[in-house]
Amino acid sequence: MTRIAKIAVASGKGGTGKTMVATSLAACLTKQNNIQFLDCDVEAPNAHLFLKPTIESILPATIQVPEINNDICTACGKCVKVCEFHALAQIENSILVFPQLCHGCGSCQNICPENAIRETPHKIGNLRFGKARENIRFLSGDLTISEPMSTPIIRQLKAHINEEIDVSILDSPPGASCSVVATVHDADFVLLVTEPTPFGLHDLKQMIGVLEKTSTQGGVIINREGIGDERIESFLDTTQYPLMMKIPYRVEIAAGLAKGDILTSLCTPISA
Repeated sequence: MTRIAKIAVASGKGGTGKTMVATSLAACLTKQNNIQFLDCDVEAPNAHLFLKPTIESILPATIQVPEINNDICTACGKCVKVCEFHALAQIENSILVFPQLCHGCGSCQNICPENAIRETPHKIGNLRFGKARENIRFLSGDLTISEPMSTPIIRQLKAHINEEIDVSILDSPPGASCSVVATVHDADFVLLVTEPTPFGLHDLKQMIGVLEKTSTQGGVIINREGIGDERIESFLDTTQYPLMMKIPYRVEIAAGLAKGDILTSLCTPISA
């Protein structure tokens, strides 16, 4: 079986046009390949606005959190000491659990000498599956409001990648946090979308640092070409990451995207 190609689209800065590039890439590649698209920006998923999927099934995204059996718990405190995330606290002769701080590592259950702890599923969001335009397999996750951790949902979403499909495109969250690393981890190539502004350059450098640490191949797309200067291109000359494309700043592009149009239906990008 030919190994699936995984292309992640990321950006250190929010609002650079990352989802615009990811959805347009999916629409282009689906003409000659079987494509699956993963919207991994689970705190603010919006790829559905462009790909317009029909959702066929929804599964809960959960993590395992401890539940204390107070009938046999001796409040020895070993579980509290082993928890690196302070999800457990000892108040006199009771152990309190804070599910929103729990990372589901299982250390408390493993160390409990009385077997007084069992793990139970705690829902933190949803996984959505369906079909999008031009028969793209569509996967999306959404984090429940008030839940703090998006990384488990991203990992569970990636676990549903169909290894028989030719190309998987992963739309990453913005920034350079753990959720971004979870998305680009094991990608064959990462497209970094930026803009020619001081903020764009600053956050691009952060993402390139992530790729260098993980030895991941990548390239750069400059969106809204024409609103800034040449500093990003000068910076890229000092790195191994090529400038692959420039997308011009045009009012008609912004207007079309606001209506949910795909970039490739609005213009032909200017090659670098």
